[in-house]
Amino acid sequence: MIRMTHYFYLARCADASLYAGTCIDLPQREAVHNSGKGAKYTRSRLPVTIIHHEEFATLSEARKREAEVKQWPKQKKELLARFRT
Repeated sequence: MIRMTHYFYLARCADASLYAGTCIDLPQREAVHNSGKGAKYTRSRLPVTIIHHEEFATLSEARKREAEVKQWPKQKKELLARFRT
């Protein structure tokens, strides 16, 4: 069985907003966002740069972290974004 690393990430959009998501390939995901084929939220806020990520063994764990962080106020997300990875 092949083990994949799943990532939770924060991306900084051109309008200074933050976008939270999950993926298995960070450079590819950033490229997809910047091609305009990523999340609807980011399409009008290009370019985006992934500024923080965390690794998880399963997609479920990564999505739980995404859901947790999405509930946070922007100020708390900004503090997390300071810890570049």
